Amino acid sequence: MRQVGFVFATLVIALMATGAVAQNVGDNSVFFVSYFSNNTTAYPDEVVRFINDGDQGTGASGDLWAAFYVFDDSQELSECCACEVTPDGLLSEDVATELTANPLTGKVDTRGVIKVISSASSSAADPEPTPGLRGWATHVQTATPSALTRTRTKGGGGAAATATMTESAFSDANLGQGEQTLLGELCYFAVYLGSGQAVCSCTPEDSDF
Repeated sequence: MRQVGFVFATLVIALMATGAVAQNVGDNSVFFVSYFSNNTTAYPDEVVRFINDGDQGTGASGDLWAAFYVFDDSQELSECCACEVTPDGLLSEDVATELTANPLTGKVDTRGVIKVISSASSSAADPEPTPGLRGWATHVQTATPSALTRTRTKGGGGAAATATMTESAFSDANLGQGEQTLLGELCYFAVYLGSGQAVCSCTPEDSDF
């Protein structure tokens, strides 16, 4: 009987230890990718949202920045910026008015790629990859109309268009040193050459939409 009790106690301790380890195992990703499409006045705006999971602690020391790098569909960097996300905070960015409205070339992209580094730096030109951000994005799909579709006219008299809105999490991606350096340099030179262009804008956390 004592032997059975010993085995049971050992099993309980092992399970508790396993549980403790499991709680400390999470996703330490720092680099995320998504896309935007149908970015025109005929369709609803797409939205990107990021939260700070608080892993870096509370207070100013736990603040992180979503370093955005927006590319057109020809692989050219169009805009970049770093938006602050406080611990347990929510950042919402409108693709049309904040992430693509101030392109380097002056031409607003209708579709492209959004890359984000979870960073401890307030500069997208000099990111410091630090885990703690999680992001989602809505997408405009021009599929066959269904119960989920809605028609909306934008731009003060623009043509009405039927669109299906979907939402998905940003995909985790591998951030090599080469990619990190390239993104920082592309951002630096785009902002430098743009003289006010190529800089996206950030929505304050308390102005979520």
